Amino acid sequence: MKPPLRIGIAGLGTVGAGVVKLLAEHGRLLSLRGGRPLKLVAVSARSKAKKRDIDLRGVRWEKDPLALAEASDLDVVIELIGGSGGIARQLVRKALASGKHVVTANKALLAMHGTELAELSEKKGRILAFEAAVAGGIPIIKALREGLVGNKVSRLYGILNGTCNYILTTMRETGRDFDVVLAEAQAAGYAEADPSFDVDGIDAAHKLAVLTGAAFGCQVNFEGVHVEGIRRVTSMDIQFAEELGYRIKLLGLARETRYGIEQRVHPCMVPLEAPIAHIEGVFNAVVVEGDFVGTTMFQGRGAGQGPTASAVVADLVDVARGRDMPAFVVPAAQLAAKKVAPIGRHVGAYYMRLMVQDRPGVIAAISGVLAKERISVESMLQRGRSQSGEVPVVLTTHETEEAAMQRAVARIAKLRAVAAEPCLIRIETF
Repeated sequence: MKPPLRIGIAGLGTVGAGVVKLLAEHGRLLSLRGGRPLKLVAVSARSKAKKRDIDLRGVRWEKDPLALAEASDLDVVIELIGGSGGIARQLVRKALASGKHVVTANKALLAMHGTELAELSEKKGRILAFEAAVAGGIPIIKALREGLVGNKVSRLYGILNGTCNYILTTMRETGRDFDVVLAEAQAAGYAEADPSFDVDGIDAAHKLAVLTGAAFGCQVNFEGVHVEGIRRVTSMDIQFAEELGYRIKLLGLARETRYGIEQRVHPCMVPLEAPIAHIEGVFNAVVVEGDFVGTTMFQGRGAGQGPTASAVVADLVDVARGRDMPAFVVPAAQLAAKKVAPIGRHVGAYYMRLMVQDRPGVIAAISGVLAKERISVESMLQRGRSQSGEVPVVLTTHETEEAAMQRAVARIAKLRAVAAEPCLIRIETF
């Protein structure tokens, strides 16, 4: 058998501890699957004194994580620190420059610097692997690199954030509003104390940028992602969605258009007959449409110690076997610098909810604004008067251009009878 693959881990949080446990519990099995033993040699974390449910006897402790990058007795560095810059970026760059392979779960780092790091890894002839960075235990990066490599991808979309999916699922099941469910999710440990990265769509956008690079052979471009979160989705919208035959999901979507690469993260109305509409709770799912394979769907747990550690170790086995592939499927020097498709050019159907004063002429005024923008209404729902005298009016449109819809929404919001900012959700057809 070949000599051991010597491993250093930077970061011993939930995922790092999970990797240590997995290596210990499945050591013999991993040796067989990797063709050589996987040996944990050194670790680094903020606090050595912190109590952790892992056995680090015989493992060297490095106070400075950058020491792992220069250690002569390591073959691969696992970066689990997190963050798009700072020490995480320094460590990955230094490890690659020093001739070490790198495994990371850091989607923010890859979203911001993925192209640069891919170029460096190829220049140094080393592997940059990041299965754990997107969708936890779902092997979507491996699918794009290997199983689907014979296809030209036409579209990719998915539920990429388990926290948002849990919140939207709970809102639908209980009828409670966003703020209440968010507080419950924080108490249960499903949401962070500061949930902004999750509920505002940033986490999903990081993952989508990485997936887009791998799926379309283009440079990773986080700045090109249009991002909206779920804060403005109400239980009323979820109820209306069900009546109309939809379910609301926060999706990341990417496709190539005549205007460039379109990358969007936002709440969507998904038809109930679409399989992704039934991915609930903390689960993730990714759908890839290829020209030869058709539609494929991958689903599973998108976060947590076990699933993410599983993905990290899968990358380690690839390193042990010497499975060297370009990080983003094609050589980094040939990743295309594709244009960003403006969100205003997006064409699709829309759901709009208005809270209006219940008086004559309101519907006519709204219809007049839509007619001026040549927006065709597919359906309209109106409910009885509330105690405040305001009633919800819900309409769905036929396909129209985003720019026209946004102009119409801005004008409708200024109507005297409209009591609150309109809620606009895009309808996706799958």
